[in-house]
Amino acid sequence: MSLTDREANPQNEPPSRADSMTLAIAEPVQRMTNHDPPEDEIHEKISTKDFGIIPIPKRLQHDPKNPHQWTLLLNIVFGLSSTFIVSNLYYCQPLLIQLAESFEVSHDEVSRIPTLVQTGYAVGLLFISPLGDLVPRRSLILLLTAGAASLSIGLPLTQSVTTFEVLEFLVGIFTVVPQILMPLAADLAPPHRRASALSIVLAGLLLGILIARVLAGIVAQFVSWRVVYWIAVGVQWLVLIMMWATIPDYPRRNKDLTYPQVFVTMGKFLITEPVLVQAVLINIASMGTFTNFWVTLTFLLGGPPYNFSTLGIGLFGLIGIAGVCCAPFTGRLVDTLHPYFSVLISTILLLIVWAIETGAGGITVAAVVITCFGIDVFRQMQQVSLTNWVFGLETDARARLNAILLISLFIGQVMGTSVGSLVFVNHGWRPAAGLGLGWEGFCLLVLLARGPNAGRYTWIGWEGGWRRLRRPSNTTGPEDLEQASNGIGRFEGPRKAGIFTRIINPNHPIVSRGRLGGWRARKSEPLELRRTVTSRTLTFL
Repeated sequence: MSLTDREANPQNEPPSRADSMTLAIAEPVQRMTNHDPPEDEIHEKISTKDFGIIPIPKRLQHDPKNPHQWTLLLNIVFGLSSTFIVSNLYYCQPLLIQLAESFEVSHDEVSRIPTLVQTGYAVGLLFISPLGDLVPRRSLILLLTAGAASLSIGLPLTQSVTTFEVLEFLVGIFTVVPQILMPLAADLAPPHRRASALSIVLAGLLLGILIARVLAGIVAQFVSWRVVYWIAVGVQWLVLIMMWATIPDYPRRNKDLTYPQVFVTMGKFLITEPVLVQAVLINIASMGTFTNFWVTLTFLLGGPPYNFSTLGIGLFGLIGIAGVCCAPFTGRLVDTLHPYFSVLISTILLLIVWAIETGAGGITVAAVVITCFGIDVFRQMQQVSLTNWVFGLETDARARLNAILLISLFIGQVMGTSVGSLVFVNHGWRPAAGLGLGWEGFCLLVLLARGPNAGRYTWIGWEGGWRRLRRPSNTTGPEDLEQASNGIGRFEGPRKAGIFTRIINPNHPIVSRGRLGGWRARKSEPLELRRTVTSRTLTFL
């Protein structure tokens, strides 16, 4: 009997649950398939000014009917902004001797400066970066950049080491802009390019760490250290103007969220999200290995059998820059894989690199070169994969999730610096390298505790096996199945001849739950609604 016949001669029994839900969702899915925005967005007020006084260029104003397109130029702007803002944290490191002479204080006194700026950065990570889920991010980014640039003016002007230290602490708090750009890039970029976008932003951040040290060292060699900070002030104001002219406005994600709830939900995520806990543990251990290597590299190369000069040791930083430049390629690879497998691949490769360093470091310089390059490339791949995976858990909580990941990185840095240096000084380079190898082995064990197709709230388990090594082109992970260019419905339930009977969220693409428990995305093409002969259901055409 045809659908028309059924409607003309309705049966007396009530419709099934699948029947009623299909009818209830038919219109919303159809509307989104036709690229019409939700009704609440149509009536959303478009902001035309930052802070109510500074005009937003019309092309950058948020328009729900015409969302902004993610472009390579915008991605480069995000990367460059990260480079020259995060540099604030590292200008001081090569300048400590000059600072001590200029302020006429001891080396112990100025040694507090790097610690204070990093402490300020940690405070910003905890208390400011989660605000990305609470307030419009364009305004927040511009405000923080203007704050850091303004505070930096006092650094070359002051004659007091105490004032310098206080200003460095405050500058560190405001230097969390790259960590707000990261979730914003994840929101603006289409899902099939999200890892690539994140990798370029992360590469810009790592370049900032390297460039700041090189630039400060070279400039201070020929002129006063104060010139370094005048350059930093000028660069930051240029970056501010560049961001004002290019970063699109984007509405706040959570209109009912309060600041105290930000921290409550962050704690809740650490209790309820196994993927996040996996990422945190891997981040701590893997970042510990990364910091351990770069902190102890100077001691290794400066002693026998290498006995390199300071210049020769410094040139190894160029190998690190070459590794950072591989970011677009690793990002593309991550975009094609299920996040679990890209983390697995990068972790195994890091294990191989550390095995080479443990076995051949101190014997041949080739082992050190391989480690310098490999640890940068594969650690970056691992970090992008973890971030991309975690961002798929809650699209409206990416700033808070990112803050948790960054705090875990900070803990890893402290652990790598303190424990790695202690092991190297007391036991030598080989035990220090073995420590790095052991930490990466721990990362692998943590990852293997859950399978790639385990349920979102499964802490330990391998349901679903090893299926789906590659990620469908329109998804980012098992819990973040978003359409690459537009939202369609997301469904879950028993799979019977392509029929989906239960809706979860009308803003995600249709997926099915396989009999082995794994998530499988169906076609990425637009869907249409069809009523079958036997019942009103959703099917693929």
